[in-house]
Amino acid sequence: MTAAPSDSVVLAWTRLERAHRAALGGVQTRLKKAGLPSLEWYDVLLELERAGPAGLRPFELQKAMLFAQYNLSRLIDRMEAAGLVARSAIELDGRGQVLHTTRAGRALRRRTWPTYAEAIQHAVGRHFSEAEARTLASLLGRLHRAVD
Repeated sequence: MTAAPSDSVVLAWTRLERAHRAALGGVQTRLKKAGLPSLEWYDVLLELERAGPAGLRPFELQKAMLFAQYNLSRLIDRMEAAGLVARSAIELDGRGQVLHTTRAGRALRRRTWPTYAEAIQHAVGRHFSEAEARTLASLLGRLHRAVD
């Protein structure tokens, strides 16, 4: 059995979770006020755009996404119906499919970025110097690698 976490570790965990919820909630609120879709939509569009012409299979998309997406197939269905994402069959795999962003999807992602960037700055950037932000990114990166 492992030792119980110290009070400092519990405090770090609590503050990390509260900060995450507050920052994410603030970003989602700003996107909604701007009449833009949720952050998950942006994340899908960004990852598909990054993949380029090759696209991504659904499991690859889920692995690449910034946010956990438990209902990815329903999200993709909604985004496809909105004309933002397209599916194509994989020739060698009759059941497999590849996802691509459409011209409309790329346009929506570009239109969303300024609001998202402003929300990131408001939630995180304005609270830290550049050096502090680099330190925080390094510490969180180390934590992510350790638990991933």
